[in-house]
Amino acid sequence: MAAADLRDELTCSVCQDIYTDPVSLPCGHNFCQGCIRRTWEWQESIEEDPSCPECRQKYRKKPELQRNRSLCNIAERFLSTHPEHNGTGIFCTYCVHSHVPAAKSCLLCEASLCNTHVRVHSKSAEHVLIEPTTSMGNRKCSAHKELLKYYCCEDGACICASCCLAGEHRSHRVELLNEASEKKKEKLRNVLEKLSPETDETERGAQRLQEHRREVEKKAASETERVTVLFRDIREHLETLEKRLLINITRQKEELSLQLTNLILELDIKKDELFRKIHQIEELCNMADPLTVLQESDGAVFCVAEGADKEGRESDDIKVPAVGDLEVDLISETLLTGLAGIVTGVKESISRHSVSGILNVEILHSDDKNTSIEGKDSKYPISCNQAPDHTPSLLCGQKTTDLELDINTAANNISVSEDRKSAFYSLQDQCRPQAPERFKYYQVLSEKSFHLGQHYWEVEGSKTGDWRVGVAYASIERDGVQFHLGDNSKSWCLCKENNNYTVRHDKKETSLPHVFCRKIGISLDYEAGCLSFYELSEPIRHLHTFTAKFTEPLHAAFWVGRWGETWVTIVNSLLNNKGLTT
Repeated sequence: MAAADLRDELTCSVCQDIYTDPVSLPCGHNFCQGCIRRTWEWQESIEEDPSCPECRQKYRKKPELQRNRSLCNIAERFLSTHPEHNGTGIFCTYCVHSHVPAAKSCLLCEASLCNTHVRVHSKSAEHVLIEPTTSMGNRKCSAHKELLKYYCCEDGACICASCCLAGEHRSHRVELLNEASEKKKEKLRNVLEKLSPETDETERGAQRLQEHRREVEKKAASETERVTVLFRDIREHLETLEKRLLINITRQKEELSLQLTNLILELDIKKDELFRKIHQIEELCNMADPLTVLQESDGAVFCVAEGADKEGRESDDIKVPAVGDLEVDLISETLLTGLAGIVTGVKESISRHSVSGILNVEILHSDDKNTSIEGKDSKYPISCNQAPDHTPSLLCGQKTTDLELDINTAANNISVSEDRKSAFYSLQDQCRPQAPERFKYYQVLSEKSFHLGQHYWEVEGSKTGDWRVGVAYASIERDGVQFHLGDNSKSWCLCKENNNYTVRHDKKETSLPHVFCRKIGISLDYEAGCLSFYELSEPIRHLHTFTAKFTEPLHAAFWVGRWGETWVTIVNSLLNNKGLTT
């Protein structure tokens, strides 16, 4: 009996089991920490303030839970000494001769019933059967000791009949427990209906993210394999190039070494002959007999000495025969040509696999902030940090495209030079015949068009005045409000206006950092849909890249403003003329 009473004191009113990690509320009641947290989470889901499940005291915000260590120790000690209470520990009240586990508890009878006694127990509505419990007192009013039958809607508390008639809940709106329970269940079902679609959508979102992650992993694996194969091929080509260069160097060394050995041998023979002659002459000089010396003067020794003296007068020293040197220029040329071929192959490989149409790849990387790509008399170092994603096609071995202006498209206020490389703004009308392809003002196109491949050209603009350079379709309007370069969907250009630089397409303008050099490199990759502009300063600086799907042949396009002495000209690439290679 004492054990049963102690168990009642150690039973959580929420889970009806021995306390697990008990905590105390400000009102003094104790609960399992997990039980009270789940209760408050449920109350929050139905938009109710947190309250004590025992006394219904409400709190504006969740109070801080104080762990009841003494109660925790007592509960643990109780379970260690009464292991049978680790289950429900409730037995049938009517099985007095043996401990038969209870299946239900009757609130009216305040008795626990095994399966046998449940079958013969009264089936009337007053006999409410619940899960086995020893806390019958929780089902009764603490004030009147009567069974809780009603629910006070105003106070949110379960009450007995006496509370309705004479207690503090008199005149309050009350409902039967079953009715109140059904209403609460209905609210919970509504909440569940709202949560179910959200749960489904969350699950679908998680599935989509999982699929995307798998796609990313698949793409990453594919890219890893592609890059690995690419670098393996690069290493193989570099090793082949290295072997070829080393073989060439070795061959030149052996040939030069053989020539030098033969020459050294000839000089050694000549040196021995000279030593022999010197020895004979020294012997004559050391003779004391004048007759012998004079007699020998008519011989070969005197002739040799006299001949040597003549040779000495003709030349103060013996010249060593000229011998060739290592052909370093040829080695360098072979090296640079091989590297250029490797880079071109890499670029083509990347272009084939690129989805976004990247125009170029970086040629060299260095731990230094700036890396120079040097060729013979190279003038322009390439700054890797300034053009991280785009390097001019020219630097990948592409030659400059030779362009000339098409006079048939030149406006009559544009003067074209005799070599058709320069366009000037002219106050004097050029009086050219009317033609459907001629612009009304300011503009001129190149004669050559591009419908495939990669192309590169350079232009230079005047220091004063406004000008634009870029590309345009041949179908661009010749007159109207949108025929200017960059003001329509058929042209892309770089603009200089009031000493400010921008790029324009379809009236959309992007400002550029200040450009110090008026010489501009333009690189076009038609298939990749990329048009890039570069400032040809030292180092070369990438300014902007347009990406588009080109649908018509493109012409180089030029716009010359009417203010000041304004001009643009197509120039030969210094990079190409200097023989810059990668």
